[in-house]
Amino acid sequence: MNKTALYQQMLEKLAFDLDVLQRAAQTAYEAATHEENIAENKYDTLGLEASYLATGQARRVEEIRQALKHCQAMRLGPFSAAHGVQLGALVRLEAENGTEQWLFLAPDAAGLKLDHEGHAVTVITPRAPLGAALLGKQVDDELQINVGGAVQGFVVCEVD
Repeated sequence: MNKTALYQQMLEKLAFDLDVLQRAAQTAYEAATHEENIAENKYDTLGLEASYLATGQARRVEEIRQALKHCQAMRLGPFSAAHGVQLGALVRLEAENGTEQWLFLAPDAAGLKLDHEGHAVTVITPRAPLGAALLGKQVDDELQINVGGAVQGFVVCEVD
């Protein structure tokens, strides 16, 4: 799998999401400040609800903006066996039940799903239990994480 192309795809997806969210936030702001949404009595909450939506949209815009900034600052390099899995690594894991998953370790944008070269790739960060457990691992290393009281085991099958 082409890790550089995947990285570019992630940045493009974040930029697209940011653009969509900025337009949604602007629409929500306009609705919140529109003269038709001024409360006529204490039970008229349309303007208040619109302002809550605008605030939430503005927060989400800032989260995506920061994720894009952090991911753009990340340096991609080849896998180094001396350091093991680090930020920028593309990892294929196999669970104990035989299912496989592709993960891209990034500084932000956790949970972002990408479809790359016919594979579903999930972006994770070192703040997630699985991301933290992956740091420093090598091919064929085993790792276990505790999720909701259940221990899940994985084997690192491939790292780029």
